[in-house]
Amino acid sequence: MPKHHSYNVKIEWTGNKGTGTSSYRAYERSHSIQVEGKPEILGSSDPAFRGDNTKHNPEDMLVASLSACHMLFYLHLCADAGITVVDYVDNASGTMEETPNGGGRFTKVILRPTVTITDKNRTEEANQLHYKANELCFIANSCNFPVRHEPSCQVRE
Repeated sequence: MPKHHSYNVKIEWTGNKGTGTSSYRAYERSHSIQVEGKPEILGSSDPAFRGDNTKHNPEDMLVASLSACHMLFYLHLCADAGITVVDYVDNASGTMEETPNGGGRFTKVILRPTVTITDKNRTEEANQLHYKANELCFIANSCNFPVRHEPSCQVRE
């Protein structure tokens, strides 16, 4: 029987400037993201949609979620394989397109992890584990767009 996990998040709009949504320009897109027992995250919409560029937007967080989920599975697989990772940095990017009806959708996300390991003889194996991590990633498995990988592996001297 599969295990089920639940995640509870409270989103609270904080952008009422006194007149609510009386017009498209009358309100801020600011909001808070709250999970019990964790630091609050301040959010807004993308600046292209009248958002505050100093706050996290849902599109950034989607790309970040994919990157983090992939990293956590990758590190797990490396640990199981006996590959010692000493550094991991991902410069991920996502592409979203607007649709004629005013909505939009992501068309792709590219993860670009640079991984540093301690054994130069295991670089190819370390790179290959990204494919297995992608197969296991909860977030990537929930997306209807491709999540591609452009990994590189370095060796700590």
